[in-house]
Order: sequence, then C-alpha cells, then structure tokens
Amino acid sequence: MSTSASSSSSRPQSPGSDTGTSGGSGIPGPTVADRPRVVVVGAGFGGMNVVKGLEGVDCDIILVDRRNHHLFQPLLYQVATAALSPADIAQPIRTIFRRQKNVQVVLGEATEVNLEKRTVRVDDDVIAYDWLILAAGATHSYFGNDHWAERAPGLKTVEDALDIRRRILSAFEAAEMEDDPESREAKLTFVVVGGGPTGVELAGALREIAAETIPEDFRRVDTSTARIILMEGLDRLLPAMSAAASARALKDLDAMGVEVRLNTMVTDLDDDAVWVDDERFPAANVFWAAGVKGESIAETLGVELDKRGRIPVEPDCSVPGHPRTFVIGDLAAQVDGQTGEPVPGVAQGAIQMGAFVARVIADSIIQGEPLPARRPFHYRDKGDLASIGRARAVADLRDHTYTGFFAWVLWSVVHVGFLIGFRNKVLVMINWAWQWLQQGRGARLITGTRSIRPKKQVDL
Repeated sequence: MSTSASSSSSRPQSPGSDTGTSGGSGIPGPTVADRPRVVVVGAGFGGMNVVKGLEGVDCDIILVDRRNHHLFQPLLYQVATAALSPADIAQPIRTIFRRQKNVQVVLGEATEVNLEKRTVRVDDDVIAYDWLILAAGATHSYFGNDHWAERAPGLKTVEDALDIRRRILSAFEAAEMEDDPESREAKLTFVVVGGGPTGVELAGALREIAAETIPEDFRRVDTSTARIILMEGLDRLLPAMSAAASARALKDLDAMGVEVRLNTMVTDLDDDAVWVDDERFPAANVFWAAGVKGESIAETLGVELDKRGRIPVEPDCSVPGHPRTFVIGDLAAQVDGQTGEPVPGVAQGAIQMGAFVARVIADSIIQGEPLPARRPFHYRDKGDLASIGRARAVADLRDHTYTGFFAWVLWSVVHVGFLIGFRNKVLVMINWAWQWLQQGRGARLITGTRSIRPKKQVDL
C-alpha cells in the first residue's frame, strides 16, 4: 500500500467539507487528491526548515503564520535600538517559497489542534492534516505578573521592536523638555530585566545610543548621563554560555557604563519605578528579557505541559501517542536523544529540529506504511555568540571562548550569513559599516501616538 493512498484515505474530513476545510475562506485542499497533506504552523526557523526540507517530496504543504513575513529574531534588538529597519531583517514568506510549487501559504492564526481528528483550526477554518508540525514558538513570560506587560514590553516581534524604539527615543525627547531634575533623571533611566543574550545586547546598545550616537543632537540635556541598569536573577550573565564568556560580558558592560545587578529579582513594577524587594529604582523605561513561555496553542492539545508551557515530545520530536504530529523549536520540551540533555531554545535548535522532522516525513512518504522506525533527534551544538557593543562580543565555539573584536567580527559574519535574501545581507552590512564609521543610527524614527510631553513643561 502506498503512503499517499493510505494518507489520503485516512485523512479526517472537516465538518461540512469534502476538501478538508470549512469556514468559506477559500483555504485550498490538496493540489492532488492522493497526496498527503503536511500542515506547518509557524514560519520561524523551525517551520521554514521543515518546508525547505520537503521541497521535491510528493506532498502538499500548507504553511500557516499570523504574519506574512519570516523574521530574523536575533537582530530584532537592533530594530528596537534604531540600528536597522524592520525590512532589513524580514522577508515575505510568499517570496521565499514562490518557486517551491508544493507550498501554499495561509495568512492566519492557528488557535486549536484536535489530535484525534487530526485537524487544525485557523481563524474560522478547520484544516485536516496527514502530518502536522507545530513550530509556533514562544512568547513573553512575566511569571504570573502579566499586568506588567504594558509597563515592560518584551522583544519577540516587529511590533514589539517598534514599540521599544518609540519608548527609547521618546524618553530622550521628554528629558530634553523636562525642567525637574528628578523627573529628568527618571526619564533617562532604562532598566532591562534579564541577563540572557537579548538583555545583554539591548543594554549595550542603549548605552551606545546615549553615550555615543545622540549627545550632540540635544541642547538642554546630556544624554550621556543616562542610566542603564541590567538586572539578572542568577549569579552571572549569559547563563547558557561559558563562565569565561559571562565574566567578559560583565567586564565589557561595566566598562561601557552599564550597571549590572546580579542575583536581583524584580518584585514589582509601577508607573514610575521598578521594585526589588524594598528597594525602589525610579525609571520611566523598563524592557523585559527575563523569560519566555510556549504559545497558547499548546494548551489545546490536551497533553501535559512543562512549567514553561512547552510540549514534552518523544525523542523523534513527535507528540507522545501521535507519530504524525511534531512539535519543534521553542514550543518543544525536547531532550537530546543521544546525550539526554535538554535542547536549548535557540535558533540552531529550531533549525536542526526542522531539518530532522522534514527527513522523517520524507522517509515515511517514500517508504510507505507502516511508518518506518525513527532514530532520535540529536542536537549539534555549533556554539553561542552574543554582541555587547561596538567591537565587543563573546563567542563560545568548540570548547573555546573568544572575546573582543574577533568575536564581534565572527558574530557579524554569522548573523549576516543567516539572513534570508541578498538584499537584506547587503543592506545590513552597509548599515553596520556606516555605524562603524559615523557612530550613527539611521532608523531613529518615532512612530505611533505615544505621548512624549512631560507633565511639567520648560519655558520655550
């Protein structure tokens, strides 16, 4: 019996439909009736690599994402700090796959999975699948204090980055117009919560903006006096990297003028300050990089989740008891099949899981029923990098730690190499070269309607 015929005949049909959809939005059924349908939820690193790995395979792929672009998240902090524009690190999904004829892109939000019926709800439609890959990623975690989100935005999407950029630039504008010294100091205080790569990179970039990029642009306020505070709950920065990398990151940030507070847990936020137990830090600007949790679609599968809202999966990345449903990337609580160590929630983990699952599905389609035996997923650690500032970075590669200018060049080359699209690679390199020569940031646009006027105006 061929896999195609078996998959097609066993595919559950959605209510009121003979094409596997309902809701009337026009989401297509399979191009060829006897071909298996692979539904991929999420066009991040994991989902993209599943789709790419199935190019040329006899199947129909429906790629679902609530946004029309693939985003290179590791450089999102540079959008937030006005170094790059959003289009420099994003690429339309349809453009990426326009030559892969077995892919249909659907713009919509997947909200529910029915494992028994093998269906996915996308907005008002229900899509049946033969194979499902959940690569929906993660969102911000405030550890039970979700009301902090408005006060302390995280950094996961283009919208997040533009909001943070607006808050940063507006803070300097407001400080320029503020006559009260205490209020001005609060407006020039930025607290970054979380000492992982995002927090370290964001804190370093904020210090560079205040001390190097904009001081000459303002007349009444010295932006170099801005206070950047980085708070980390553990006893060192970059806990996923080596102790040497952590120590160098701390040293570099200290040399730049960033105040690093280790073993520090935020206990409360209000409109004017950050609280650490009884200690109050007056700060008008707070940014969250302290934790993530799995997207809410994980809660619809009816399986037990881990404490971070992720789905524990089998060694082959499949959901226990459902060998045709896979979870990869930040949404998966995956353990390395060879080492027994947790797979880190980084881009490389998602990329490798995506390529692995694509091979599993391709082999199953080629070999037919019953499903062939699967080897466990093994994560290959290719190293970790983090940028701290201009010519400052740390890199852990093959049991060696590199720092300084060499690590910064390495970080730059790796990140440009992983960008999708020749245009984006060229533009990012040009922007970085210009910033190196001029210490300028060309994307300093305040957009949106956030008020920048202080309560007390100066006399103009």
